[in-house]
Order: sequence, then structure tokens, then C-alpha cells
Amino acid sequence: MPHYGDYQTEIYFQGLHGVLPKYPVDFAGLVARAQAAMPPSTLKYVQGGCGDEHTQDSNASAFKHWGLIPRMMVDCSTRDLSIDLFGMKLPSPLFMAPIGVTGLCTQDGHGDLAAARAAAATGVPMVVSTLTNDPLEDVAAAMGDTPGMFQLYTPKDPELAASLVSRAEAAGYKAIVVTLDTWVTGWRPRDLNDSNFPQLRGAVLANYFSDPRFRAMIGGKDPKSDLQTSVMTWAATFGKVLTWADLPWLRSLTKLPIVLKGICHPDDVRRAKDEGVDGIYCSNHGGRQANGGVAAIDMLPGVVEAAGDTPVLFDSGVRSGSDVAKALAIGATAVGVGRPYSYGLALGGTEGAVHVLRSLLAEADLLMAVDGFPTIKALREAGAVRLPA
Repeated sequence: MPHYGDYQTEIYFQGLHGVLPKYPVDFAGLVARAQAAMPPSTLKYVQGGCGDEHTQDSNASAFKHWGLIPRMMVDCSTRDLSIDLFGMKLPSPLFMAPIGVTGLCTQDGHGDLAAARAAAATGVPMVVSTLTNDPLEDVAAAMGDTPGMFQLYTPKDPELAASLVSRAEAAGYKAIVVTLDTWVTGWRPRDLNDSNFPQLRGAVLANYFSDPRFRAMIGGKDPKSDLQTSVMTWAATFGKVLTWADLPWLRSLTKLPIVLKGICHPDDVRRAKDEGVDGIYCSNHGGRQANGGVAAIDMLPGVVEAAGDTPVLFDSGVRSGSDVAKALAIGATAVGVGRPYSYGLALGGTEGAVHVLRSLLAEADLLMAVDGFPTIKALREAGAVRLPA
């Protein structure tokens, strides 16, 4: 039975023929290469966080004070990393988190399609952002048989929200992931110092420009024929402030599972469950939206406990396969990766993203093998230990 860790063997055997990995297998190497490959504006947007970026940095560094305790004399020669999520049988717990400038991460401006093809090649689902350079239908088609989920930035215009959700359902997406913490943009110095806001220049707005309701809002004309008006219309409708009172309306838009992204407090988890939400997404937006908060991985235990049987998705600070394993051990159902696959796209498009995803899965798989956890269930039962400061 093949394992994700076999990617390591593949790399070593290629080395016998003088073939070295085309892309780095570690996050630090990806960052170094990406800094040379990406346009400065895109790089800053991807790398930047809110304020002095303390929360962003804490998201990553906090994984170091969580540890796994190995269990020996366990047969891990066969391992199973598959999960069940919203009726989907997925080959691994990894997914690509939504990133609003994925489309800009490849030189051809079609990074969303490249990421979707990486999903098709690896079986790793993609949560597709509302902000893409290609319409959501085209991105869904590029994923092939790999399922995807659609992330919704809920617009103020209810008809536009309904149209986007309806299109996502018709295109075959398996869940609607509603982001709660981005009705207004956080204070991001890297972008502010360069006055860099891609959407105001017309980037990553394909889902709006291709939407019949949005086109009606601008008088039925081609959005690109009057880019300034189109962009200002987008800016005026972006960012509905959602409250608990809006959940029945959101539910009325679709039969798909609804996942609330940005839930970090156990009381909010319990309220979401009471309101019939299908999934919880524990995330602080990678530190991009609010500074001064608690690292996401440190909030995950409380979220998992309050969630009970409700699936918990997680992202923020995931940089390695060991990070994936630790989040699973704490209780996440599925773990999202963001910046690493963006760097892979910048270095090699679909091929680069596939390499990053395979590397993350190989490291997680091999860690489980060495530490005595043949299944995610066994890993979760063992748990992770919070180390002293």
C-alpha cells in the first residue's frame, strides 16, 4: 500500500541519478526562493500581517510549545490518513486554505487554476476564495474529481450573496465557508506603506465581474469597460457585518453545509452549534486581520472541546507536516495550509504547489509512522502535550 511518506524515497532514489529536488522541501527554503521569484507587491501581500505581525509570528512559533509523545512497539507499516468530512471521504486531512491573491501568485495570473490542478493531482481539497482571478466555475472544473469548498466574503447586497452561493452550489462545491472577520480590512503596514490593495486595481474580482447580479448593479455593461465604476461598486458592496441573526438567511441560500470561519471562542462554538451550523473553522486569518491575539493553535483545544461531534477545520501558522500532525492530535478534523502552497505556486505553478502539498503530507505521514500512530484516530487519542513556557 503506498504511503505519502514514499515521496521521501522517490526523492532519494532520484538523487542516485543526480536529480535533486526542483523545489525546497522546507518552509525556510520556500520563503527564500519565493522572495526572489514573486513581484514585491504580491510577496508583501502574501507575507504581511496585521500591525507589527506579532500574532502572525506567534501563530507559527506557538506550535513549538506543543509536543507529541511517541508510542513504541506499534505496527505502523500500514497507515491511514483518510478522513470523513461533510459526507466526503478524503484521502488526507490536509486542505488548501483560501487566499485572496492566489490568482496573482503565478506569472500568468491564473494561480487559482494552478492551485485547482494541484488539488486534482494530489487529492487535497481547495477552499476557493471569493477573490479569484478566474470564475469559481472554472476553478471547480480544474479540480477534477477532488472536491472543493467555496469561501464566501458575504457582500452587503443580499441578491449578490445569493447569486455567489447559488453559483458555487451549481458548480459542485461541497460546502460554503463563511468568513466572519473580514467585513473590514485589518491594519496591514506592509501593504499600507506601498498603498497596495490589489482589488482596487481590479485584481482577483473575477467572481464579481462574471456574476449576473453584479453586472446588473453596474447597468448591465462589461465590468472591464468601466473598471473604475466596477471596482467602486465592488468596494461599496464588500463586507457585510454578520451577526447571529443572519444565520437563518445564510441557511436559506443553500442546502450545502455551512462552515463559520474565524470562530475561536468556545462560547461562539456552542452558539454556532445551537444555531445548526455544520462546521467550525478555527482561524485568526493567519494574523492578517487582527494583531494582539492568541495564537490559533493555542485556541484550538477549547474550540475542539466545545465543538463535540461538530467538525473543526483549522488553519493559521501551519508551516510543516509536524504542524499538521500536532493540530490533528489536538483534535482538528482537517488542517489548512496557506502561505506554503502560495510560495509553491510562485516557484512552479501547479508543479510547485503539488511538491509543497506532497512534502507536507510526507512529513506528517512519516512522523506518525515513527511515533507509533498508524491512524489519525490513534494520534488524536494520544493527544498533544502543552510544554512549559
